[in-house]
Amino acid sequence: MPSAKQLRQVFQTATSGDAESFQQIAEEIIRDERAKQHHLLANDLERILYGKPLAVGTVRQLKLNVPTDKERGLPLLSVYTPTRSLDDIVLSDENLSIVEEILLEHSRREILQSHGLQAADRLLFYGPPGCGKTVTAEVIAYELELPLAILRIDSIVSSFLGETAANLRSVFEYLQASKMVVLFDEFDALGRERADQSEHGEIKRLVNSLLQMLDAFKGSGLLIAATNHEGTLDSAVWRRFEEVLSFELPNLEQIKKFLELKFRGVRRNLLRDIPEWAKRFNGMSHADIERIIRRAIKEMVLQNKEFLEDKHLEASLKREDRRQRKIHRNGQESG
Repeated sequence: MPSAKQLRQVFQTATSGDAESFQQIAEEIIRDERAKQHHLLANDLERILYGKPLAVGTVRQLKLNVPTDKERGLPLLSVYTPTRSLDDIVLSDENLSIVEEILLEHSRREILQSHGLQAADRLLFYGPPGCGKTVTAEVIAYELELPLAILRIDSIVSSFLGETAANLRSVFEYLQASKMVVLFDEFDALGRERADQSEHGEIKRLVNSLLQMLDAFKGSGLLIAATNHEGTLDSAVWRRFEEVLSFELPNLEQIKKFLELKFRGVRRNLLRDIPEWAKRFNGMSHADIERIIRRAIKEMVLQNKEFLEDKHLEASLKREDRRQRKIHRNGQESG
């Protein structure tokens, strides 16, 4: 691990916008990790530092210009520097193929434009929570060397009639002028079915405004909408997206790859091999599996153990089982 001094220097140089000093301290950390024989970590750090340079200060400047809700003064978007690449996720073959095609289109955007064609700039992700929608948006931003902005639904939706549409318009105007990948998470809150008799007129007007803004969107970045409740989306909303990706619970083969990815760089002494552990995790989402593994590694570290063992994973699985039972019980009571 980097020293406390190095960590302070990294934060100081990153926030001050001193790109040269930031690179020097980053390279020092990489050298130290390689000297400690932490080659996997050193390789990952080198890839992050040299592989996809995102201008220091770019994200900071974008954050300063983020539009705010007039009613409460809250920022309508949260802007981040993406850190995860295609090597850091496990996708279905179909989704991986679509993502790679989108990345290719954007990398050769000028060639497409010379033929009167446009790279796909509106994507819709749907499926149960914890199956990789948000992470995939981050990966696309990373691979395109663009900042990632996430729409804040709590700020967008206003108690004043018409203010929600005005907030949404401010966001689209900002996106038109800023090259980035933006994630409209919980998109169902904005694009609900207009034929639903339980919805009032304001929601229907909002959906109409949303459709008009999607049609007019001509930004240089990429707009991604994600939802866990695709059945509530208005039918006209679906037609506004050039690519639709379905995210599902990982199958056994995908779980094996995911375990190999999450165990990367972790010293372990497991009696069960990865295919056996994959069966134990079958039926869980990526987020559930990652949480279990992270908790097991924490326990290993806190116990001053050098290797991850079966007992750490077993204990973490039991805790997750208790957690899920509480969630299920509380969900039934509130329902």
